[in-house]
Amino acid sequence: MLETIILYGFVAATAVQLFFWLFVFGKLARHPVEEIPDHGSEVPDANNSPETGQHEFTAAKDCPLPTTKLPSPSVSVIICARNEAENLERHLDRILNQTYRSLEILLVLHKSSDNSFNILTSLQRKFNHLRIVICDDERIGKKFALAKGIEQAKHQVLLLTDADCVPASQDWIQGMVAGMDENTHIVLGVAPYDEAPGPLNKFVRYEACYTAMQYLSLALTGHPYMGVGRNLAYRRELYERTGGFRSHEHLASGDDDLFVNAAARRGKVGIRLNPRTFVYSKPKLTWRAYYRQKTRHFSTGSEYKFKDKFILSLLTMSHLLHYFLGGLLLIFKISIMFALLGYAVRMGVVLAIGSMILDKLQHRSLRLWLPALDCLLILYYLVFAPSVLMNNDDTQQWN
Repeated sequence: MLETIILYGFVAATAVQLFFWLFVFGKLARHPVEEIPDHGSEVPDANNSPETGQHEFTAAKDCPLPTTKLPSPSVSVIICARNEAENLERHLDRILNQTYRSLEILLVLHKSSDNSFNILTSLQRKFNHLRIVICDDERIGKKFALAKGIEQAKHQVLLLTDADCVPASQDWIQGMVAGMDENTHIVLGVAPYDEAPGPLNKFVRYEACYTAMQYLSLALTGHPYMGVGRNLAYRRELYERTGGFRSHEHLASGDDDLFVNAAARRGKVGIRLNPRTFVYSKPKLTWRAYYRQKTRHFSTGSEYKFKDKFILSLLTMSHLLHYFLGGLLLIFKISIMFALLGYAVRMGVVLAIGSMILDKLQHRSLRLWLPALDCLLILYYLVFAPSVLMNNDDTQQWN
């Protein structure tokens, strides 16, 4: 009887996994990379332009701009920073020198005590579309600084990123705004991590890709549930209609995923897969720092809508049970051939679909590591399970 339960459980878990990979993630794998229309924006002065980076060169080569010119909606780019002087000095010019011209850049300084204000005032003399907003709110978390920035924003289209993020190209704003038509109220962008040597970097980059795979794929199937604040656009009218962050203001985190989770049912959600619209940031360099970061992120999961929690739990549990029950079939020699066949079929699908998605997400180098990284996700689930069950968000800081 127990052997039958294990066998049937393995079959069910494998079937659920195949469904997700073939019909949910497969939709993302088949989704075309969008072109970026030309809004007729003036190209920045060459003397003010940042040095072309590796991401921009690769993206521009793969995805040339078409020549059609479209009207330009005005955009407020909002960046919240707390003691980010080094990142502002190093990265902000990549945003200030975007080809898009119908915009303002709002830099919200949240209780910063470093040299950030002096750096920004110096840049203001060169870039008149840069505005500084001071936020002295004592409450923990980034969302109150972001709310202050949205309150001060002049335009209806809001584009969010972080101070440590670097756009892949000078067409980042143009590409993200292109996804915001009259029927689309939220645009989910991609925010990969930079490549570096070592196993931690490989796993961090894959886990970020896997997260993107989930929220982008589910958005395509009509079930959007989150986005990442490093690359996210939405309409101010939707923010106001949703009530801003009031429904989860008791949590320090959630300015991105919980807002999208609450607002998605009120407006159509689009995605952007053009690599010129990606923004990159540096990942954590130690396992301890990565653990702290992910613990903070997991603290918001309990606030998702029941439907979204059910879908994500089904995906995670089927992944766990596929490996666990398959292992029992092998260890106790219940059905060795059946277990090996189930493992082989699923891994074949994972390699095929996963490689296509990693290619779209500009992480081709991870394709050869897919089997190992897929197995490591099981350990990842087990390590962070206590963080999911115990919500300690009120103790979490940002930056």
